[in-house]
Amino acid sequence: MIWMIIIGMAVVTLIPRIIPAFIVDFVDFPNWVNKWLEAIPYAALGALIFPGIITVVPEQPLIGIVAGIVAIMCAWFRLHIMVVVLSAIATVFVLTL
Repeated sequence: MIWMIIIGMAVVTLIPRIIPAFIVDFVDFPNWVNKWLEAIPYAALGALIFPGIITVVPEQPLIGIVAGIVAIMCAWFRLHIMVVVLSAIATVFVLTL
């Protein structure tokens, strides 16, 4: 019974987190939303993301940096956001084996 509750809670929290990643390519945002998104400074995004990259494996920050570079390369080639995220996760997984 407890496992069903845990699985149910996992599904309920997973759905709102994963749906936007899959539908973002199919949604045409209004022009004002696109302008607002373009106004987000890249430096602010870097300031939010970079500390997480470095602390992914606190004992080995180079692993996070390599995974970040892999994600940047995938994004550079305009791959789907899920490919970018999964490639970074796979890189961290392989390098921590």
